[in-house]
Amino acid sequence: MLTRMVNRMSYTWSLMGASWRVLKQDASLLLLPLLSGICCLLVTASFVLPVAVTGAWQPPGEGATAGEMVVYYGLFFLFYFANYFVITFFNSAVIVCAVARLHGREASVGTGLSTAFRRIHLILGWALFSATVGLVLRIIADNSKTVGAIVASVLGAAWSIISFLAVPVLVVENVGPFYAFKRSAVMLKRTWGEQIMGNFGFGVIFFVLGIPAFIIVGIAVATGTPTALALGIALAVIYLILLGLVQAALQAIFQAALYLYARGDGEPAAFGGGLLAAAASRTES
Repeated sequence: MLTRMVNRMSYTWSLMGASWRVLKQDASLLLLPLLSGICCLLVTASFVLPVAVTGAWQPPGEGATAGEMVVYYGLFFLFYFANYFVITFFNSAVIVCAVARLHGREASVGTGLSTAFRRIHLILGWALFSATVGLVLRIIADNSKTVGAIVASVLGAAWSIISFLAVPVLVVENVGPFYAFKRSAVMLKRTWGEQIMGNFGFGVIFFVLGIPAFIIVGIAVATGTPTALALGIALAVIYLILLGLVQAALQAIFQAALYLYARGDGEPAAFGGGLLAAAASRTES
């Protein structure tokens, strides 16, 4: 069991290394996750501040009126929609650049953004689709704090895996959200091993890589001086932000590579040596 886990993590590290080699060709791609993060913070602030003042964040009780339910879940839907749009828009831009790089072509942040703008109607459609799914899961979770939360978590995980390739399909093939989701589900049959290990493994590895930030804060706290504490927290925050930007970029590059492999283009040169095919053979055995 332990050996199998170590092998999977080693494989995921190789996937990250391949994605990193693509990112090194154009480090300016990190600007796109940064813009995405800033926009998501602005969206969150625009919802949190008025909701906190009005108290609308509190779930409606058993005797809640239909109007209260509509306002509560309507706010959640709008929040989901805005965030999904921002995340999908900038993720699309990264994927456009990554696909070009994986095909040996030049690409820039401007190229990615301009293509995302041309696909903005499709991105809006995908955000609407995703927000609807998110709202349904939220309603399931609210209906039963225990069973509902478990069911929502399972369904949410399944949605994340099945839709993993939907954005690359949408932005590269210029198709609608429902077709993109269907294509992603079909591709899942061939690539589910890579998707699960890539998603799970990337998160675990970056969690481990984030530990030094907490060590820095711990050392700063141990010194007992306000200056050291402020400096330690600042360094930790900067480190975690940079780590988050790299993780987001590498994840999008991995998505692009997996999409190209799943649609039959073969393995991109950066992921050569049977790197993507290796997981498929593992999961089939």
